[in-house]
Amino acid sequence: MSRSDSDSWDLASSVGTTATMVAAARAVASREENALIDDPFAAPLVRAVGIDVFTQMVDGDISLADVDGADTARVMTDVMAVRTRFFDDFFLDAAAAGVRQAVILASGLDSRSYRLDWPAGTVVYEIDLPKVIEFKTDTLSALGASPTAELRSVTIDLREDWPAALQANGFDDTKPTAWSAEGLLVYLPPEAQDRLFDNITALSAPGSRIATEYHPDGGAGLAARSKAISEQWQERGLELNMADLFYAGERNPVIGYLEAQGWDVGAQARADLFAAYGRPFPETNLTESLRNSVSVTAIRK
Repeated sequence: MSRSDSDSWDLASSVGTTATMVAAARAVASREENALIDDPFAAPLVRAVGIDVFTQMVDGDISLADVDGADTARVMTDVMAVRTRFFDDFFLDAAAAGVRQAVILASGLDSRSYRLDWPAGTVVYEIDLPKVIEFKTDTLSALGASPTAELRSVTIDLREDWPAALQANGFDDTKPTAWSAEGLLVYLPPEAQDRLFDNITALSAPGSRIATEYHPDGGAGLAARSKAISEQWQERGLELNMADLFYAGERNPVIGYLEAQGWDVGAQARADLFAAYGRPFPETNLTESLRNSVSVTAIRK
């Protein structure tokens, strides 16, 4: 089903399903030899959601080769491992630079508030739909997990007035902040993408940082390949066409947009990011649409 301005979801439907899929990939990546990441909460969160194909994946009952063919068997795990490590390092680098306030936009099943070594005095804000936040909080609490920073959950749709909700939860716009928009932009209409960065800029004191990703083709190539992957999931009973979840339309390039608002911007192509972490970029049909994707970091002047 295509998106609408008023649609909603939980972690087993629509956009929420992709959050569970990403968590499943993190779980698989975490148990590999010489793993780039360590997310001990990914697998139990996926099991708690209860989507059968992803539960089988984290339990080792099926492999990615069974889902998407031998040529792309490792792609999802590799891409998510590198992406996760990139955002992990972003937050840790910001913390090392003295930033003690972090905001994770559309946090989904992100467990960084529980697994990263945050310095004392750090406040982490997670923003997502109420039922998404509630599910993750309750599940991790039942596991006996505790946040490693002061965690403040902001239960609101990003299409609503989330800046006001953030500030009502104690956010201080006079302090530098580390912001992440991970795997988010293609799920926003083009004008909403601009509005997101406008709001972030308005709330960012000098020294604030942001990390995100940008697809120069507006995500069209990613959408086309996602449709093919979705067909493989459907064969295993998951009725989801990921391409329906993306918003089409011409977008303002993220790098130029942030620079115009006073950010110092750095960027790495996906293949270069793989190289930086000592991983070969997988050359498959899937990664053809990812090769030109750009990982972006910026610091507010």
